[in-house]
Amino acid sequence: MKANPVVERSKRAGRVERMAKRRAKPLLNPCPPGQPGGAYKPLTEVELNTIYDTALKLLSDLGLGEVPDRLRNDLLKAGACDGPHERILFPPALVQRAVDHAAKTFTLHGRDPARSIEVGGNRVYFGTGGAAVQALDLETHRYRPATLADLHDFTRLQDVLINISWYTRCCVATDVPDTFDLDVNTVYALLRNTTKPTATSFTLAEHVAPIVEMLDIAAGGPGAFSKRPFMKAHISPIISPLRYGEDAVDVVYECIRHNIPMSCITAAQAGATAPATLAGFLAQSLAETLASLVMVHAIQPGFPMVFSNWPLVVDLRTGSFAGGSGETALLNAASAQLSNWLGLPSGVACSMTDAKAIDAQCGMEKGLTSMAAALAGGNLIYESSGMTASLLGASFEAFVLDDEMHSHTYRALRGIEVNEANLGYDAIVDAVLGDGHFLGGQHTFEAMERDYFYPALANRDEPRTWAEKGAKDVWAVANAQAREILETHRPVYLTPEQDRAIREKFNILFA
Repeated sequence: MKANPVVERSKRAGRVERMAKRRAKPLLNPCPPGQPGGAYKPLTEVELNTIYDTALKLLSDLGLGEVPDRLRNDLLKAGACDGPHERILFPPALVQRAVDHAAKTFTLHGRDPARSIEVGGNRVYFGTGGAAVQALDLETHRYRPATLADLHDFTRLQDVLINISWYTRCCVATDVPDTFDLDVNTVYALLRNTTKPTATSFTLAEHVAPIVEMLDIAAGGPGAFSKRPFMKAHISPIISPLRYGEDAVDVVYECIRHNIPMSCITAAQAGATAPATLAGFLAQSLAETLASLVMVHAIQPGFPMVFSNWPLVVDLRTGSFAGGSGETALLNAASAQLSNWLGLPSGVACSMTDAKAIDAQCGMEKGLTSMAAALAGGNLIYESSGMTASLLGASFEAFVLDDEMHSHTYRALRGIEVNEANLGYDAIVDAVLGDGHFLGGQHTFEAMERDYFYPALANRDEPRTWAEKGAKDVWAVANAQAREILETHRPVYLTPEQDRAIREKFNILFA
């Protein structure tokens, strides 16, 4: 039977079109931020209850020490009671009220509303954190003191990375010695270079009000920022084990006064400021983060607070930080599970490798710890981008590599959609009775666009092709990508009038 030339041309044209589409970049991101977590549950229901009961017992029988007078009065009014050794005790009923009245979900606003995210539930978002005092230099591949210019560059870099959903400083500008100038210039770097949700730290409470004036300028006028706060505060009001830090508590009061959402961070270290046993660590750390929640409840019930229970691990042989360890992965996953079990917006810290170079250790530790936290459903995963050298360093190359890693993690979180179309019965029949393969089929093409993430940095060439292209390792590839972004992405997120108004009021040190 003679073939119909019109039909044959149509088939060839269709195949050419499909092949061209396959070579093109997929139109949609199949695994955006905010994928659901929670499938990994390292703790059983009995273990969750046991840890929680122990935390309640610590709070009711041992309580918190070094309580500032203003906070003591507010806690007593809320239902706490004085205990021995000048400690204050929290009855279980008070703790439960704080949990019941806590904000379960809330919006982290971006200056660009399209970049805002909803915190809570089972959605997972990667973001930054840390206070690295060193930067891994793009030119020398050696560490040097981090500078204000680095902070601006890191902020510009992450602005284009799709999987960093909020940004706080990853490094400290060590060339700014005055603490007020440091806080001011840190916030200025965020305002100038990104419209994502942001976060910052306030060294002292008296720094909050003037910095809110700066935020108001960017927001459109006096009082505008507090109506729609696009920056949250990172505060550590608890000093492990089980005592309050007065300066940080003062910052809490000021942030609540100015309607600044907070991440109240507990960062105990196993075997140092908390028990070395994992269960004991979780019980104490949970008690301490609950004490932060009760504090916020006593000041203003329901005020937005991320329940940021960050388990940190040290190498008990040397005392060195072990941020890339299996124990870190397990403890942070368990912490996320505990927080979500209580219905609280959870914050944990993962992807903080101990490696100094962008090498196999770096990739292994980052992938292990960040995946565990995400699978457990950590709502906000801090320190997840760019951090190296046990939080002492920040790397431009690590930022871009971590962003690609997060896409793979989000793809794993998205899971497998099982339905009639995806099971592909008809596609299997057509392949078996037709060409004997699935290449070029419509079912394959649709899955390619919808279900697969294609990395830009990871190399999938066969060895000879890789060698012909220069045999570059991923550090070199990421270095080139970071350089390209920094050379081309120079955002202008402050108008000339806003920038001038800020510089008239504050000592802005960035030219």
